[in-house]
Amino acid sequence: MTRRTFRDIHGILLLDKPLGLSSNQALQTARRLVGAAKGGHTGSLDPLATGLLPLCFGEATKLAGWLLGSRKAYEAEVRLGMTTTTADLEGEVVETRPVPVLDDATIEAALAPLRGLIVQIPPAYSAIKQDGVPLYVRARRGEVVDVPAREVDVYRLEVIGREGDTVRLLVECGSGTYVRSLAVDFGAHLGCGAHLTGLRRLWVEPFMAPPMVTLDELRDAAEIGPDQLEAFVMPVDAGLTHIPRVELDPEQTRIFGFGQPVPLGQGAEPGRCAVWGVDGRLMALGEIADDGLLRVLRGLNLPTA
Repeated sequence: MTRRTFRDIHGILLLDKPLGLSSNQALQTARRLVGAAKGGHTGSLDPLATGLLPLCFGEATKLAGWLLGSRKAYEAEVRLGMTTTTADLEGEVVETRPVPVLDDATIEAALAPLRGLIVQIPPAYSAIKQDGVPLYVRARRGEVVDVPAREVDVYRLEVIGREGDTVRLLVECGSGTYVRSLAVDFGAHLGCGAHLTGLRRLWVEPFMAPPMVTLDELRDAAEIGPDQLEAFVMPVDAGLTHIPRVELDPEQTRIFGFGQPVPLGQGAEPGRCAVWGVDGRLMALGEIADDGLLRVLRGLNLPTA
């Protein structure tokens, strides 16, 4: 058996996570296949969920936390008439109720309160930590879990298909939104209960039309060689295309390279930006203050081309 060599690979791979694997299992499998010495992912998907899981390798891992707040879209399959302990297929059935005859107007009335800036109670079986312990660990111990409500943004929520007691929903939302909780609240508004039976993440900002790759495709590429695998890895700056680009002159590059703030002037647009040095190298994720002062949020140590 050939021993795999790990290398300093810097970039982002858009994985189509398969059913049944945790996000970390999917990450470690892809990392070993690619041969990346260091890797991380930007936000977990449950084992029962599939779809886009951006993986960061090398210096791109420094951006993983900043990508977590991105807008996301899902296709969700919801089964009406039954609630479960976990709000999805993994849990035990808590209650079953008959599903009433539903028309489009009734369904829309149940969905309408779930759009916009809403207050949501995450599932007890979730990875949210209290005192350092994930809630799902406490729930599995049989402890009574008090889940704090949170504000989340649901930008889009609409029916894209329906068959019997199963409804397919398109969900576009902000960070921290639990689609399982949306399913539960949808069923509660209809008066029959519901749980999530399928979930696929379609995109994550800034990857709005993602060229996803499967683990099987990575395995096939691994048989050919490293160059074939690295073709799937996008450059680090692919994760920053949704924010402004700032290019520094030689003196600004020198100052910024020491981690010192650089004055850009009052005309600079405040907010996060991708900072490029005079040598054409991505230096950092930066932030411009209201006074035009550019500071480092996350410095990058990428090799020169």
